[in-house]
Amino acid sequence: MSTAQQADTKDRPARLTVGVVGAGRVGPALAASLELAGHRPVAVSGVSDASRRRAAQMLPDVPVVPPAEVLARADLVLLTVPDDALPGLVTGLAETGAVRPGQLLVHTSGRYGTRVLDPALRAGALPLALHPAMTFTGTPVDVQRLAGCSFGVTAPDELRLAAEALVIEMGGEPEWVAEEMRPLYHAALALGANHLVTLVAQSMELLRAAGVEAPDRMLGPLLGAALDNALRSGDAALTGPVARGDAGTVAAHIEELRVHAPQTVSGYLAMARATADRALAHGLLKPELAEDLLGVLAGGTPGNHGTDGTEGGAR
Repeated sequence: MSTAQQADTKDRPARLTVGVVGAGRVGPALAASLELAGHRPVAVSGVSDASRRRAAQMLPDVPVVPPAEVLARADLVLLTVPDDALPGLVTGLAETGAVRPGQLLVHTSGRYGTRVLDPALRAGALPLALHPAMTFTGTPVDVQRLAGCSFGVTAPDELRLAAEALVIEMGGEPEWVAEEMRPLYHAALALGANHLVTLVAQSMELLRAAGVEAPDRMLGPLLGAALDNALRSGDAALTGPVARGDAGTVAAHIEELRVHAPQTVSGYLAMARATADRALAHGLLKPELAEDLLGVLAGGTPGNHGTDGTEGGAR
């Protein structure tokens, strides 16, 4: 973008006033992104000291006011509260008359579509569900991470263009998700992103226990390559002792985990079973090796058959 274009973007009148209800990690970042696109944040609500500090950092000079006052000031309101709090918030705002006809009401929950906004819809609001498929830190770096980020979007047909425009203005890419598919969509993201963090944290703990001084440095290239391979090739990227059917190695893993990190055993077993099932279904795990492996995962010990089919054959 040229200097003249930047000046034009900065100086043009704001098209929408923007309010945020819930100054968690997501809301201030989205509002800051909309500000870069020419909209004008005018109000934010936050209860905790952390949320107020976050609002002050991400949206300086924007007043912190009660939720009803946010709706009174803004044309576009971002409802960025936890999933379980969203239905009650929407109902309360609608019942108290805080919602104005023609007001854009946007929630960022992955779990819900627009049906959760029905009380506000009956009050005349325009409902949108825009869920950024991104983890947030609550710092300005989040605004940069929105560039190229996919958003799970659910909207009435007449608001699809508006939803698409808002996502693009925030630097994102809209991905349309049907109302009834929102819970499955959200489960998929939680399975991939949230559980990944748990797995990586456990892996680093185990490496430290094994004497590795820089587990992050060791895991970085390995996990980066594994993620890239998985995104490119799916199940064909499976490697390791489970996919190979190396029951003896898997049994040794389980034994060591029971001694040094028993809290990780159940997770290891569950992921190993899932990996074995996928490897077997895709022809990566040889059926003749699967029985011994699945026996180990069920609590048994490796059998006496070697990989060459003879008794006690060495690998």
